[in-house]
Amino acid sequence: MADPQEEGDLEEKVRLFSLVDILQPLSQDEITDIARRVPDVRLQRDQTYYTPEFHSKLLFLVLRGRVRLYDVVNGSEFTFLVVSAGNFFGETAFTEDEVRGTYAQALVPSRIAIMHRNVFESVVMRNPRVGLKMVEQLSERLAIYSSRLMDVGFKEVQSRLAALILQLVNSEGVVTPDGIMIPTHYTHRQLGSMIGANREAVTNAFTRLRGAGAVKLVHRHIYIQDAETLKHIARGEPP
Repeated sequence: MADPQEEGDLEEKVRLFSLVDILQPLSQDEITDIARRVPDVRLQRDQTYYTPEFHSKLLFLVLRGRVRLYDVVNGSEFTFLVVSAGNFFGETAFTEDEVRGTYAQALVPSRIAIMHRNVFESVVMRNPRVGLKMVEQLSERLAIYSSRLMDVGFKEVQSRLAALILQLVNSEGVVTPDGIMIPTHYTHRQLGSMIGANREAVTNAFTRLRGAGAVKLVHRHIYIQDAETLKHIARGEPP
């Protein structure tokens, strides 16, 4: 007789897998089969899952939570991407040459599925639309990277911070009675690592955004007060 607890966990796992964007083209039976075959791990907040020295042929699916991908250059952190539930990371598993990886750190308690490259390739062979979904997401990431590099090169810290906040709203924003809230507690150091600025510069820029009425901070959560003002500042225009 099957263990009711195991059956309940599988049911929840199947539900979480069904929310992964690149797996949307699959049938419920196909997702259930993957959920049975693919192991997962649970991470605590701030837990580092792997480092740049970690090399594997594994693709990671974020079933719950958020994971920060970053590297350390000359003693300073630079965050490449924050991956939310329903998305993936570890796409270097599909490169033939060994590529230096990044640090992967859970920003909140998270659940990560670990899919071997061979398993994912077999899924794509059966349903090519899964591969197309991955290409779509990678294209979106490339656009984010390009935009961020342009911002670092040509915009002031205040504009870069405003643009980042808008990106975070799109990826994880939650509508509340007090306005749109970013649920993750980002420190000024972490925000700075995403826009190429130090903590002091981010603190000053955030103070200016609050002074312009664009954002507010409540219990360490960022709330959007005036999205249009925030967009103007992100473009480098007067609020």
